[in-house]
Amino acid sequence: MKDPDQVREQLATLETEHRDLDVAIDLLMQVGRVDDLQLRRFKKRKLQIKDQIIHLKMQLVPDIPA
Repeated sequence: MKDPDQVREQLATLETEHRDLDVAIDLLMQVGRVDDLQLRRFKKRKLQIKDQIIHLKMQLVPDIPA
């Protein structure tokens, strides 16, 4: 398991990238001519980042004994 500070740093980086992709997707959709392939790539990357964020958040939560 990684150091919690490293996990938080990586988490912050991914959350920033996730927000940036959200803005980029919104801008692409507002423009009249949308590149469908680029839009799909952005959305796929955004989902991958979201999965990574969830995984990192789970690493920060201590295990609870049964």
